[in-house]
Amino acid sequence: AKVEDGMEAFEPTRAFRPIQEFTTEKLSNWYVRLGRRRFWKGAYEADKISAYQTLWTCLETLSRLMAPLAPFYADQLYTDLHKGIAKTGETSVHLTDFPAVHAQAVNAPLEKKINLARQLTSMVLSIRKKENLKVRQPLARILVPALNEGDKELLESIQSILLAEVNVKALEVITPDAGVFVKKVKPNFKALGPKVGRHMKAVKTYFEAMDSAAVDAFETHGFVEFEDQGQTVRVDLIDAEVVTEDIPGMLVATGDGLTVALDATMTDALRNEGLAREMVNRLQNLRKSSGLDVIDRIDVHIAASEALELGITPFIAYIKDEVLADAITFGSNAGESIEIEGEKINVSILKK
Repeated sequence: AKVEDGMEAFEPTRAFRPIQEFTTEKLSNWYVRLGRRRFWKGAYEADKISAYQTLWTCLETLSRLMAPLAPFYADQLYTDLHKGIAKTGETSVHLTDFPAVHAQAVNAPLEKKINLARQLTSMVLSIRKKENLKVRQPLARILVPALNEGDKELLESIQSILLAEVNVKALEVITPDAGVFVKKVKPNFKALGPKVGRHMKAVKTYFEAMDSAAVDAFETHGFVEFEDQGQTVRVDLIDAEVVTEDIPGMLVATGDGLTVALDATMTDALRNEGLAREMVNRLQNLRKSSGLDVIDRIDVHIAASEALELGITPFIAYIKDEVLADAITFGSNAGESIEIEGEKINVSILKK
């Protein structure tokens, strides 16, 4: 619909930006990445077939949407998708009709869920990046406030996908008045100067005295008014920034009306699971560099310190499943030298 609106208005940039955003963010970085297991694991059954059919439909529709702007690439994509498919009169994308909007296919509640999941994922990953916490390192929990029961149900409905994306064990949905988050308002004095003039000191004092309930009301109504020197002073939300202070052991991020706190407390169990995930990453890289096919089974030999061996042993079944290993043994010094969390170890893989 957005593409068609832009085309009808003769604004190609407005028409094709949605194609770019959908392809890179929603299709590639979200659907395809999250659907890797559906594409590669298990037998060619209903779920796997559905995953491929959905991807094919998206790409085929994109080829027709982009045809006016990228005629040659669109035609190549279209003909590649239709190889082996007999379609009379549609040998080129430029012989097809431009896609039509199917309003009945739009699932607004599902889109709301996924957009919330993507937004919260982005916020937690930004915390990890800022604090240098690797995504492969599992963490204990994230806390998200819900204003009402509907928001609570919405958050719980995306719990599994959110936790998998940010590699966190638990989601705790709390009420805004639980005392976990401390909100403060930072006035933009530069912007407020011409508006409030001699009342600036009063504005500063007023915001410093605001409690959480007052801050919430300020966010809800979009402005605040109070009396100073016999005059009514008004400050709009656009002229201030609402920030959430970090609390001990928690890392907080806010944005677009959402607040999330990440519990960065590290335990031995979490640290060892992180080591196991790092081992999977190194073994997958070895598979690629060794030229193995994605379905080849292997045996793995690891020479590592006793501490690392003890740390990853509880996760051997997980490692074997991820790297398609029939056996993992310890003690052999042969193989390629790799590094995990500062420790040099030797690893070798043998195709079965």
